[in-house]
Amino acid sequence: MSLTTGLHSPRTPLRRFLDRELSAGPRPLRESFRAQHQTAHLLLPGPGVGTEAGNVGTAIDQRLRLAFTTAAPVDLATEAGIDLTGGIGRGAGLRMRAVGNELAARLVETVHRLDLDNRALSMDRAHDEEEDLARMLLAGAWYQVMARNPYGFTYTQLYLTALENPGGFTLDRLLQLPNQDMVDDVVHQLYLATTGPLEALRSRTQAQDCTGGPTFPGAGITADADLVVDGLLLDFKSTKHPFARGLSQHTANQLIGYLLLDTADRYRIDTLGLYLTRSGVLASWPVEEYLNLLSTCRRDLPTLRTVVAELLAGCQADAIPYGQEEEDQAHELLERLAPVIEAGHCPVCAQPLPDSARRPRMYCSRWCTGRASTIRKRQNPVPGRSAGDCKKFGVTPIMEECTCDQREHSQGV
Repeated sequence: MSLTTGLHSPRTPLRRFLDRELSAGPRPLRESFRAQHQTAHLLLPGPGVGTEAGNVGTAIDQRLRLAFTTAAPVDLATEAGIDLTGGIGRGAGLRMRAVGNELAARLVETVHRLDLDNRALSMDRAHDEEEDLARMLLAGAWYQVMARNPYGFTYTQLYLTALENPGGFTLDRLLQLPNQDMVDDVVHQLYLATTGPLEALRSRTQAQDCTGGPTFPGAGITADADLVVDGLLLDFKSTKHPFARGLSQHTANQLIGYLLLDTADRYRIDTLGLYLTRSGVLASWPVEEYLNLLSTCRRDLPTLRTVVAELLAGCQADAIPYGQEEEDQAHELLERLAPVIEAGHCPVCAQPLPDSARRPRMYCSRWCTGRASTIRKRQNPVPGRSAGDCKKFGVTPIMEECTCDQREHSQGV
């Protein structure tokens, strides 16, 4: 299972769970993010970047990690991609794997020689050294594509060049493939980081307090964040539209997903943050503030982590249920894991309902009334299922929306 896949569609059990638990939706958190995003500067890519923007983002992410810790000069996805290329045919595939191993060896040597995580030195190195490093990281990003999307890998310059002439495919040839706009884009984003809050954060920490590409073994789902720095879980975003898209619902869910998967509190995460590589802005929130902005007030963090672990153990949480039987199983599991809302409390945010001189109120505010409709729709993603099915499953997502005759049942959202 994959966290990224599980968050992609609103029909997966994982997304349905989070949409229900994060009862405020992303808007309050997005407003907080925009209040912190105070800059008019935006670094745009050159025209030669084009469809390679994602790989440029992968490269700058790794370069920034290496500025904090060089414990893993070659990330796990790149290593996996290199190994997997060996299975692509006898000639080109074996050559891609051999060149990838040469790339990994050179990257390790270069990273340690440049002493990138040395706090006594600035984050950047000489311009020609940064350009060489950018080319290696861009090549590594192409190998990562093989690990994450083998079909997409067949469209990379790496694959097409090796396939055209396996015998002429060498490390030097590979490092010539990224065009100058791609190289410049990586280097310029690094230079921007040297003059802002990321450099200040780096100077306040030690390499041994940092973990690049943290993973969550034992969680039952694959996920790799960008960086943990002394309790701050940081995700890098290289979007060209940071103010509008810097904190999408997917990003908000991604950050809390990492937090919830750290069930053993291995990284002792106390703060969640985003660094926007094209605007140089670092936005962060203490964990409690982040949870409050998303309105997770119905459960505390340890309880949320336990329930998420049950969800992941009980179904294929990252996949859209296939067929009615799988959908029924996912629905029943989600309902079993729903929080119990006491009588007299709002079924959306679990806060006490205000007194009313007229008929009893169903929700504590207009916001929760509107949010209830959104949650209901996302909890019933299968055509043909309505709130009238509550008799079959015993619980309706939002009581006010129920259309069946039995009005007295749980208000669990």
